[in-house]
Amino acid sequence: MAISIGNAPCSWGVEFADDPRNPPWQQVLDEAKAAGYHGIELGPIGYLPEDPAVLGDALQSRDLELIAGVLFQPLHDPNAWDTVLDAAHRTGRSLKAHGAEHFVIIDSIAEFRVPTAGRPDEARRLTEDEWRGMVGRLTEVSRIARDEYGLIPSIHAHTAGCIEFRDEIDRVLDEIDEDLLKLCIDTGHCVYAGYDPVEHFRVNRDRTPYLHFKDIHEGVKADAIANRTGFYDATAQGIFCTLGDGLVDFAALKHALEELGYDGWGTVEQDCDPAAGNPVVEDASANATFLKSVGISVQ
Repeated sequence: MAISIGNAPCSWGVEFADDPRNPPWQQVLDEAKAAGYHGIELGPIGYLPEDPAVLGDALQSRDLELIAGVLFQPLHDPNAWDTVLDAAHRTGRSLKAHGAEHFVIIDSIAEFRVPTAGRPDEARRLTEDEWRGMVGRLTEVSRIARDEYGLIPSIHAHTAGCIEFRDEIDRVLDEIDEDLLKLCIDTGHCVYAGYDPVEHFRVNRDRTPYLHFKDIHEGVKADAIANRTGFYDATAQGIFCTLGDGLVDFAALKHALEELGYDGWGTVEQDCDPAAGNPVVEDASANATFLKSVGISVQ
């Protein structure tokens, strides 16, 4: 097992490039490096500089590697296709310019799924026509990433998107060829959606080149399910806690990674509400320390 640990701008509350609450991008790079990380994700396209010279110099001066980019776009919405395509190409160009490999694709939050986050029996599912349209768009952006930019596209299930629950992610993997689309397992979103990320990894090891490390607070999740709390409110309440303080069995995950010979990046993503006063620097350091303590890291 050989894992390098990275982080992502979302751990600093950066979900949208134009959010005025975002910290300066230089601060995120500085603090990620100081907290002990070797790599950083791109974040929402337009947050980190798209000029290769500017970002390249910033990464090199901090001895950070650009790991991946996330296409966090509403693939479920046919009316957003032009925006999706623009983001796909911009993300692909940025990743290719810096030698990153991983192009992570997420169907972003659907407002009609927000109120039923984590509750598969209550969520409004896509119709067959809607599903086929979304899978077609997912297939096309995967082809763009692979064939036009030489990247590894991976699907990432996300709470309150239309690829959230185990049956939905399994269906995507069944319907799109493995040569075109891989899997990025996010441990926290798996648990939020009600399934075991370790078992998910074991079943899909050969299709999983990239991991996101996230944890879910047991009490906040229990209250969210019982009270039918929506995704945004649960996030503000701290459902995404520091690693080791939640429901994810990282010891079991470490055993599975070691047993099955995982060799690649694992990126911490502790989503937070930038308005909630989260101690992001302290959390970033605590997460790196925790991963080292359970043997999920290399220097």
